[in-house]
Amino acid sequence: MAMNLEQVLQGAGSPVEMLRNSQLGAYVYPVVAPEFSNWRSEQWAWQNSAVLFDQSHHMVNLYIRGKDAFKLLTDTMINSPKGWAVNKAKQYVPTTPYGHVIGDGIIFWLAPEEFCYVGRAPASNWLRYQAQQGYDVELELDDRSPMRPMGKPVSRSVWRFQIQGPKAWDVIEKLNGGPLEQLRFFSMSTMRIAGREIRTLRHGMSGAPGLEIWGPYEEQEEVRAAILEAGKEFGLIACGSRAYPSNTLESGWIPSPLPAIYTGEKLKGYREWLGADSYEATGSIGGSFVSQAIEDYYLNPWELGYGPFVKFDHDFHGREALEAIDPAEQRRKVTLAWHPEDMAKIMASLFDPDGEQYKFFDVPLANYASSNYDRVTDAEGKTVGLSMFTGYSYNEKQALSLATIDPEIPIGSEVQVVWGEEDGGTRKTTVEPHKQLAVRAIVSPVPYSRVARETYHEGWRTQRADA
Repeated sequence: MAMNLEQVLQGAGSPVEMLRNSQLGAYVYPVVAPEFSNWRSEQWAWQNSAVLFDQSHHMVNLYIRGKDAFKLLTDTMINSPKGWAVNKAKQYVPTTPYGHVIGDGIIFWLAPEEFCYVGRAPASNWLRYQAQQGYDVELELDDRSPMRPMGKPVSRSVWRFQIQGPKAWDVIEKLNGGPLEQLRFFSMSTMRIAGREIRTLRHGMSGAPGLEIWGPYEEQEEVRAAILEAGKEFGLIACGSRAYPSNTLESGWIPSPLPAIYTGEKLKGYREWLGADSYEATGSIGGSFVSQAIEDYYLNPWELGYGPFVKFDHDFHGREALEAIDPAEQRRKVTLAWHPEDMAKIMASLFDPDGEQYKFFDVPLANYASSNYDRVTDAEGKTVGLSMFTGYSYNEKQALSLATIDPEIPIGSEVQVVWGEEDGGTRKTTVEPHKQLAVRAIVSPVPYSRVARETYHEGWRTQRADA
């Protein structure tokens, strides 16, 4: 019986076949109700009033404490440590020794020798493995809530909310009982809610000033009730787990590229450390892009829009490989706006028992695998990119996907996204028999949302050079 990822891969033969036919099932944002009003109104609110996002359950919290905590992070991130200090957060991006992205997340610098990583499992797993390579640190893992708790009680170390939208700051200052300084992006402070002092992170996920806030899990209901009550006059509503992940279609973050760790002798020890039940061993690849070489699914920082993060002012895993890359020649992150007529054809196939059946396009999020890779082609059918996160924005009345495409293709070009899988579909449990369809799409900016493009002045989505 396989005990680790390396053994799983040896038994599977092909990592591509293993991941493309994974039996994991649908990715679930756990615990939080799918909808509190309806997903259309919840999307509308983050552009027009205010929303309360509940992020308490779908992300890993990894607490890193000790005298080598800072060194562990700087040794494993492409980001510059320059100017980083207590009460500042940073989007953490680690790469393999070969220069490919493992994942990403947010690092909160909580105290002089205490940090907290918040995000998906791949970057957390990499940090946990590297911490065992001679660093004087202590780790505390608070894993994400189970996707299907089946009625069992769920608890976390902290609740984690965001108050976002154009009227978010009105809600925040009402809760605080007075004005609150709008600190720089990703700076941390405190505020008052229901008589409690609450830690804050200046954020702007929806294109307007907002806050991420957190505190002891047992206090979440009291704090949540206070936020919803204070927000009534400003139109604040709670956002459910159905609408929540579709926010990134408008704001431009690709959440789940494949961790680039399945090959390479330098990563063998890591694969032997990862369990047979790990995210990396059980995850799935979906979409129309097919290659027998798993390396063709790996991505470097520039391809995912993290190029401005890469700073060679410190040593880190993958530095030498990244120094050899010419950024100008790399694919770049864009939004693809899918053609309404082709979308209507996909939707209409649900109601045509005698016609072609196209891959089901769920709304507001159409992804059906842990990592999504659809072919983007030019007029001649040549693959010119990968579409990686797909769904629908009620605000824009538009099907959108986030993609990485060849650098010579300008904004405004028409391309095609091949929607669906080959030969009627793989054996994933999320795939029904269907026929592929080439969908026309317009290459568009990131962020796509007009509101976010015009008002999101700070942060990585606008590719600040000092990120």
